[in-house]
Amino acid sequence: MKAVLLDHDDQYRVAEIDEPAPGPGEVAIRVAYAGIQWGDTMVRDGHFPVPRPFVPGFEASGHITAVGEGVDPGRVGEPVAALAAAGACAETVLAPDALSLGIGDLPLRTAAGLGWAAPTAYDLINTAARVRPGESVLIHGAAGSVGTLAAQFARLAGAGRIVGVAGSTARADYAAQFGYDQVVLREEFPARLGGAPFDVILDPVGGATRRAALEQLAPHGRLAVYGNLGTYEPVSADIGDLLMQGKSLISYNSNLLSRTHPERLADSARRALALVADGQVRVDITAEYDLADLATAVQRLAEGATHGKSVLRVA
Repeated sequence: MKAVLLDHDDQYRVAEIDEPAPGPGEVAIRVAYAGIQWGDTMVRDGHFPVPRPFVPGFEASGHITAVGEGVDPGRVGEPVAALAAAGACAETVLAPDALSLGIGDLPLRTAAGLGWAAPTAYDLINTAARVRPGESVLIHGAAGSVGTLAAQFARLAGAGRIVGVAGSTARADYAAQFGYDQVVLREEFPARLGGAPFDVILDPVGGATRRAALEQLAPHGRLAVYGNLGTYEPVSADIGDLLMQGKSLISYNSNLLSRTHPERLADSARRALALVADGQVRVDITAEYDLADLATAVQRLAEGATHGKSVLRVA
C-alpha cells in the first residue's frame, strides 16, 4: 500500500509498504481522509520521539475493511472516524475498535475534520472546566480546530460571554465566525480586555500567556491547559494563592486519556459527532492536500498559516 514515511533525515516521502493486519481489539480502515493536527508538527520536530521511518497521522476517516480478535465482524464495511496511535497517512490504518466511531451519513471529509480536536474541545468545555450557564470563557488559539469547536460548545453550554485570542488580524476575523463575542490579538492580551476576569480560560500556549491567564481568572475560575504551542518553559503557581480565591488549574491530555480510559474519550467524541451531525456545531475544513504534500501541510500548520482544519486526501 502507499504511505507517507517520515524518515531519519526528517523528510517525508511516499513509499510502498506492507499493509498492516489488525490485532486484538483493533480494526483496519481503508483511509479516505487523514486529519492534520499539532501532533504532526511535534513528531516532525522531535518532541514526540518515535522510531524512524515512521508513518505519521493520528486521525482518519474511511471504511473498516477487517477486524481483529474480539471485535464484532459486523463492523466490516462501516464508515468511521478514527483516532489512531499512528499511521493515518496511508491507504490503510489500524485503530482501536473503541476509538473508531460510526459516522452514519456524515460525509467522510467532514468526519476527518473531527479528529482529536472534537473530543478535546468537548471535554475542555464540558468535563474539565465544566462551563456553567452565564459564565465567561476565554479561549486562546481561537482560530484553530480546537478553538473554533470550543467556542461553539461553550455557547451550547450556556456561556454568557465568549472571548477569543488569535495570532493575527486574519485569524481573528476567521474566528469571529464561530460565535465569539469578541476576538483580540495575542499582542493585545490582556490589555484590551479591560481587566474583566473570566470564569474559564482555555490555554494551549503556555509560558507568559499561562501566567497572565492565572491573573485573569475570576474567583472560583478554572484555567484548563492542554498543550504548549508557544513554549515548554515551566510555569509555577502558588497553591495558597489559588486556594484563597477558589481558583483551579486543570490539565487535559487526550492522548493519555485514550490509553487509560478510552471509553471516556470515545463517549465525548460521540457526543461531539452527534452535535456536528445534527448541525448544531460546524467543522470547517479550510485546506485539503494530497499525500505527497504532507510536508507543506505540516509546515503551514507549524507557521500558523492555516486556520480551522486541514485534511489529507488519501483515497
